[in-house]
Amino acid sequence: MYPLDVVKTRFQLQVGKGGADGYTSIADCLKKIVRNEGPAALYRGILPPIAVEAPKRAVKFAANEQYTLFYKRLFGMDRVTQPLSILTGMSAGATEAFLVVSFELVKIRLQDKNNAGKYSGTMDAVKKIYAEEGASAFVKGLESCLWRHAIWSGGYFGVIHGVRSALPEAHSKEGVLFRNFVAGAIGGTVGTMLNTPFDVVKTRVQGQLPGQPAKYGWAFPALRTIAKEEGFGALYKGFAPKVLRLGPGGGILLVVFDQVSGFIRKHLL
Repeated sequence: MYPLDVVKTRFQLQVGKGGADGYTSIADCLKKIVRNEGPAALYRGILPPIAVEAPKRAVKFAANEQYTLFYKRLFGMDRVTQPLSILTGMSAGATEAFLVVSFELVKIRLQDKNNAGKYSGTMDAVKKIYAEEGASAFVKGLESCLWRHAIWSGGYFGVIHGVRSALPEAHSKEGVLFRNFVAGAIGGTVGTMLNTPFDVVKTRVQGQLPGQPAKYGWAFPALRTIAKEEGFGALYKGFAPKVLRLGPGGGILLVVFDQVSGFIRKHLL
């Protein structure tokens, strides 16, 4: 699914229509990347997300469970409600953001077509970013990253609770799998609908290089700037490849988490 992430980033970094070399659709973007940069460019920057993907998901679900216990005690609640699911999800997403922000920065720099030839690989990018911008560069975009992850996870876990409550109880293994996939896929889709504007901002902030005017800073002023200069639709650049990846991905994520955690609880604890 990673080429879709490259496509998403290219669209989010593209100001306006991008001129003669701009991308008009997912297929057009994939075709131009392969034609102009070679097939390997579809996987440029893949090492940072590979390195952080498993820890990121572990932190998301572990933090969500711990925040659930914390907020239930704090508010004196004996059961989980949908508002509580949204709150715990947002808290877990914000926690997750601190882990991923540096990896996201390196990935964005490698995926940007304007940086082609600037970095020979992931470690070369890390060294050059540190040499040119200092250690603080690796937390660039943290605020928008916090909003991105908090809103996605809040929507994800909130929708999962709602869908599970609305669907009939499953009485077979297959039924449980299907119920979880549907809930997770809808949750992933809604989370993506909610957080894409903050993802666009994060990408723009992290894509800014030293020596260039810092056009994008804090998340909400940046949202206004993009909407004013490029129209409201620009806040959803890259939405199609993003939702194609995170919609079904959200379903698979919940199914795998439920099955693996259930196995561990039954056989290893």
